[in-house]
Amino acid sequence: MTVKPATFRVCSYNIHKGFSASNRRFLLDDMRDAIRSVNADLCFLQEVRGEDLHPDTVRESNQFEFLADSVWPHSAYGHNAIYQQGHHGNAILSKYPFTRVRNYDVSQWFFSQRGVLLGHTDNDMYLACVHMGLLASERQHQTTALIRLIEEHVPSDAPLIIAGDFNDMRLATDKALKPALSLDEVTSSVFGRTKRTFPSQMPILPMDRIYYRNVECIDASVMTGNPWKKLSDHCALTATFRY
Repeated sequence: MTVKPATFRVCSYNIHKGFSASNRRFLLDDMRDAIRSVNADLCFLQEVRGEDLHPDTVRESNQFEFLADSVWPHSAYGHNAIYQQGHHGNAILSKYPFTRVRNYDVSQWFFSQRGVLLGHTDNDMYLACVHMGLLASERQHQTTALIRLIEEHVPSDAPLIIAGDFNDMRLATDKALKPALSLDEVTSSVFGRTKRTFPSQMPILPMDRIYYRNVECIDASVMTGNPWKKLSDHCALTATFRY
């Protein structure tokens, strides 16, 4: 079993399938450099292509393995959206081995496939990577499903990180999750309010979150400015925790 570190660092990032916010440039190499620069032990990624047959991007057809290569020896992927040229979903890159991982379908409609990627590491951390839908009713359905999954599969006294793109501009999901699962959110803990992460060039909406329980958050940052504002349409969010 891996020994629990005194501290560990987490990054959550919607990589927009490796494209710039305008969808005009494929920037996965630059995103990999940026993600590596934050020195995270755990990366929670959304809109990751697990298979890509598009001729302009086929060199990195398995994006999560390309991003993880030589830095994060353990990775997990759950495909959600499937289409003619491949599929994409959520991924977790980890420096700690997984003991189990499962992707749960929390879609409300067939045209908006969403999942929760839930994993457990051999140093007894529970990890959930989330990308919720664009409509309020869809997010309500997915929030209820997420709460049920955590209640069923995660012990109440175990370290837990839930991170991802919640598409929750009005904080309705935030207000439901925190009391239901006894969670805190990193930017609220550090700054006293939920920080804005979208769009990356001028963030005005608090879309991305890192929630936690049974660990202590000692630092959090929204990655703004260069190079982040030139990459995905979302800012990355980072946090440092202590056991």
